[in-house]
Amino acid sequence: MKVNPAYNTKESLLELYNKPLLELVFEAATVHRQFHNPREVQMSSLLSIKTGGCPEDCGYCPQAARYHTDVEAHKLMTVESVIEQAKNAQANGSSRLCMGAAWREVRDNKDFDNVIEMVAAVNDLGMEVCATLGMMNENQAHRLKNAGLFAYNHNLDSSKEFYGDVISTREYEDRLNTIGNAKKAGLTVCSGGIIGMGEAIEDRVGLLMSYMEMDTPPESIPINALVAVEGTPLEDQKPIEQWEMIRMVATTRVAFPEAVVRLSAGRTKMTMEGQALCFMAGAGSIFAGDKLLTTPNPEFNEDKEMFAILGLMPKEAFADGEQPVSKPDPIIEARKEKEAQRAKELAEAKIASAGFAPRKVTVS
Repeated sequence: MKVNPAYNTKESLLELYNKPLLELVFEAATVHRQFHNPREVQMSSLLSIKTGGCPEDCGYCPQAARYHTDVEAHKLMTVESVIEQAKNAQANGSSRLCMGAAWREVRDNKDFDNVIEMVAAVNDLGMEVCATLGMMNENQAHRLKNAGLFAYNHNLDSSKEFYGDVISTREYEDRLNTIGNAKKAGLTVCSGGIIGMGEAIEDRVGLLMSYMEMDTPPESIPINALVAVEGTPLEDQKPIEQWEMIRMVATTRVAFPEAVVRLSAGRTKMTMEGQALCFMAGAGSIFAGDKLLTTPNPEFNEDKEMFAILGLMPKEAFADGEQPVSKPDPIIEARKEKEAQRAKELAEAKIASAGFAPRKVTVS
């Protein structure tokens, strides 16, 4: 992925961000049309496969166990339930499913084995599969890749300088390391941030500079507006104006011409006109469905109506890359073999306890 060399310093990015809005949108729209089909917008769905109970203290997150919010903790969904939700999202036009688990980090246990099965099953449906599971090591990233994972989401949230004002239980470097592990495994990276947390404009630009400084910037960059949730430390933050979202989307598009800029959380506070300007300025993806993990989002029918009015088309899966080919996972295969052997032993024990013996057949 290439960056725009004209804006590879913090000073030049600040100048870009602060341009008169319509000039900025025009420049972004011009860049967008050079690298993307301006009528195509990918519809993605975000599914919370494990909700609540997270031990971290991210100030914006209602899933942190230490905060008193309306979010109820739920254990990991079953593989069958995830497949059902994925089919429903696909039927409503989504070509990408992102599965989110409220974990601090991935652990090598049965839950992760189940996630591996989920990834393989959704990939088999022909959808792009994205996961956001917290920190992970390189081996775990390879397991996800082999199962057919297309992308790994791990947001930096804000600039390195502002990050500590919002989160103390995970270092900025930890997030960079996880992104690095995803890249080493050959996964595409989805990483972006949240605006409206009380940060300065310099922090918004600082977030983009963190990606500028990477050898390979993320293939997709989600831009979120804070959804202030009662019970979290940021509950009293004043909602940002939609013009700030438009400006951030446009700046990201110009700085990273080839990346997919994703218009993410906060769309419920935007008018259709505001969203239209975001699409013009380079947003190439939205999350569809009535929830983003635990926060409200426009419903499928609303988005379909908006697409019809604006003349937009849902983007097909894997338009920018080939579908991963899933490989048998040795841990899953070993577990299945063990379960099959156990089932056989139980069946034989049941037959023996009933007083039956296997019939012997002699060949003369």
